[in-house]
Amino acid sequence: MVAMNDLSTPYVEVDGRAVDADPLFLALMGGYGHMTAMQIRDGRVRGLDFHLTRLDAATKELFGEGLDGGLVRDRIRRALGETGVRDASARVYVYAPEPGDRTVTAVILRPAVPEPGPQRLRSVPYARPTAHLKHVGVFGQAYHLRRVKAEGFDEALLVEPDGSVAEGAITNVGFLEGDTVIWPSAPALDGITMLVLQRELDRAGVPWRRQPVRLDEVARFGAAFACNSVGVSAVPLIDDVRFPPDPEPVRMLKQLYEAAPWDVI
Repeated sequence: MVAMNDLSTPYVEVDGRAVDADPLFLALMGGYGHMTAMQIRDGRVRGLDFHLTRLDAATKELFGEGLDGGLVRDRIRRALGETGVRDASARVYVYAPEPGDRTVTAVILRPAVPEPGPQRLRSVPYARPTAHLKHVGVFGQAYHLRRVKAEGFDEALLVEPDGSVAEGAITNVGFLEGDTVIWPSAPALDGITMLVLQRELDRAGVPWRRQPVRLDEVARFGAAFACNSVGVSAVPLIDDVRFPPDPEPVRMLKQLYEAAPWDVI
């Protein structure tokens, strides 16, 4: 029993059952942290260097200290070993229970996610705060994603107040202008698949650039696509603007991504 008026130790109930007030549990509930998500196949992942750089940079920005990539790899390997799986959808979270506390990492493994199909996008007026971080405060984008899925769409397209296209709720979005890949330059997360694609585009000599893209001008592009940790998908529809459902330039992007090297964790 907890003494009346004594809450020096937080009291927590879940579904009417008292549970230990673990500091990490309270940090998770607070929503201040960051993460990365990856698809693991046979103990390997594409763009591992980008994942480790992301985690280290965000940990420095949020908590004032770095995060050793070797430690992250060890903890993912440990989780894979404990579960006995080689294929998984993995997330690595970083928190500090209280300001000034050392950071803690949490690794979560779920079943591997299959490659996505075409993504139909519905635009919504929303810009993620501190969009350059893959932070855990995702209520806004989750809210809009659920709403557009209820309307029959697959993904929400986040649009700034001035009409600039930024990113998807859980994807980066790009366009094709002739042979050139166009990434919107509005504030957005540099997704790992996007970074891998940019590296492979450079290797293949395919031009790409960032530039402002307004929602009211997307119809001028020849094709559109979306990408995240589960792969690259054609975008056949944005609101009422239709694009080719399986254009050759998007097939080329998928082939470049699928040919990208896998890194041993």
